[in-house]
Amino acid sequence: MLGYVTVGTNDLERAAAFYDAIAKEMGVGRMMEFPTFIAWGEMDGAPGIAATKPFDGEAATVGNGMMVALEAKDTAQVHRLHQIALENGGGDEGAPGPRGDADENGMVFYASYFRDPDGNKLNAFTMAKA
Repeated sequence: MLGYVTVGTNDLERAAAFYDAIAKEMGVGRMMEFPTFIAWGEMDGAPGIAATKPFDGEAATVGNGMMVALEAKDTAQVHRLHQIALENGGGDEGAPGPRGDADENGMVFYASYFRDPDGNKLNAFTMAKA
């Protein structure tokens, strides 16, 4: 159902550096690029993410309550994505670790939270053995 998620940016070059690093760790690259828009992922693959300057020409603002969740392959990748975000101009919103209690199968939601350089909130998550 989900094709891709778009976040707004006021500095596409800065957003590109941030998302290029995140995409590289996730094993994908740029799949579409225009002067005001870049999308990362794979055509016909899992949902991707895009950064764009707003079409209306107004300043991009952060959506309150909006967050993009990136599915990591394991807890080590959750940690790497969090570190990559911080090394590329992102801000910390929650260190990697388990959230909540384990389910009936002994699995726990394991996540980190961070913001991109424009303030958009993201997380990296996986389900892991508690």
